[in-house]
Amino acid sequence: MTELTPVLSAHWDEKDSFTIEAYKRHDGYKAAKKALAMDPDELIQIVKDSGLRGRGGAGFPTGMKWGFIPQGDNKDHYLVVNADESEPGTCKDMPLLLANPHVLVEGVIIASYAIRAKHAFIYIRGEVTHVVRRLNQAIEDAYKAGYLGKNIFGSGQDLDLVLHVGAGAYICGEETALLDSLEGFRGQPRLRPPFPAIAGLYARPTVVNNVESIASVPAIILKGAQWFQSMGTEKSKGQTLYSLSGHVANPGQFEAPLGITLREILELSGGMRAGHTLKFWTPGGSSTPIFTDEHLDTPLDYEGVAAAGSMLGTKALQIFDETTCIVRAVLRWTEFYKHESCGKCTPCREGTWWLVQILRDLENGQGTEEDLAKLLDLCDNILGRSFCALGDGATSPITSSIKYFRDEYIAHITTGGCPFDPVASTLFETAAK
Repeated sequence: MTELTPVLSAHWDEKDSFTIEAYKRHDGYKAAKKALAMDPDELIQIVKDSGLRGRGGAGFPTGMKWGFIPQGDNKDHYLVVNADESEPGTCKDMPLLLANPHVLVEGVIIASYAIRAKHAFIYIRGEVTHVVRRLNQAIEDAYKAGYLGKNIFGSGQDLDLVLHVGAGAYICGEETALLDSLEGFRGQPRLRPPFPAIAGLYARPTVVNNVESIASVPAIILKGAQWFQSMGTEKSKGQTLYSLSGHVANPGQFEAPLGITLREILELSGGMRAGHTLKFWTPGGSSTPIFTDEHLDTPLDYEGVAAAGSMLGTKALQIFDETTCIVRAVLRWTEFYKHESCGKCTPCREGTWWLVQILRDLENGQGTEEDLAKLLDLCDNILGRSFCALGDGATSPITSSIKYFRDEYIAHITTGGCPFDPVASTLFETAAK
């Protein structure tokens, strides 16, 4: 069995893990001091060599993204950290920031220096007040210690870090909507090109990275690219945080090498809750196509999950047992996407509304088989035609659930209700006989 490899979560069990004193006990800020004595281009090359890929969902190579920033352009450069973790089931960045906010601050120092940025921003969702307070304290302590501000470590480098608290819009997790929100506008996706690396925040070259991506950098600088490459698979390097939730014995964060399987993670977590079996699960949050028990041994890396028909996404492993109604679960996810649609583009704004109406009819036993065809047709007209990935994500659970559980949708139609409802289930059993 693959063993856990705690790096980001190595000291979460210490009662003062979130303090600057605890962080410095475990070589905290040594990587930043080392980095500021190096050439910025050398730092970018180390991150490229490590194989670190973005941990926010898309899996784009982090070093390559940094390398897109034009040099010698005499413009301000910005680093923006996306901490607007809002998708159902996704819960890795908030625990990380709650337990060890200084690893992100140190990562910001290194990344900002690498891309020649003197201003950095962390955009965090407003609902997580406890995390906001802890991160604010970490930034304040870093300023007091001389790790932020003027002449960091006596290197002559300056960096100001601002924590921006969002207003609770899921769409602002999309990087260009996040930039609009940072500028004080309504959070809506921008048309690309130009990409943020050319014209991002305030129309200046900008790098937008996920919390875990930036937090992974200090260990890479301290221990080397080869160390990071020694974990993971051929194309998906390193360790990462898998968020296990739902009908399992011991849910939580499991930091393991990319390529581990759900079967292995379930064994490490104590398995499904007593007396129940796995029905379906998400490999990367609610916006990724669902998997079933036949995918238990799929390698949880970017290539393995894609080959099986889904996306690794944010590695949010939501586990559902046989007591769960697939139609009800998909309806709840779709209601979320309808509510969070920014309304900028017609396919998403109108399409998600109609998806909810049809799913509600089906869940209540008022739908028809023609409604399934309508659902798939709507999904086909939304997928790839929306301004951003929110529309695409809204279709994923619907199309994949019909693929694997079409019979359950049909059961809602034939019984006039949900077969998991006591009354409707009796009718379903009678009809089956």
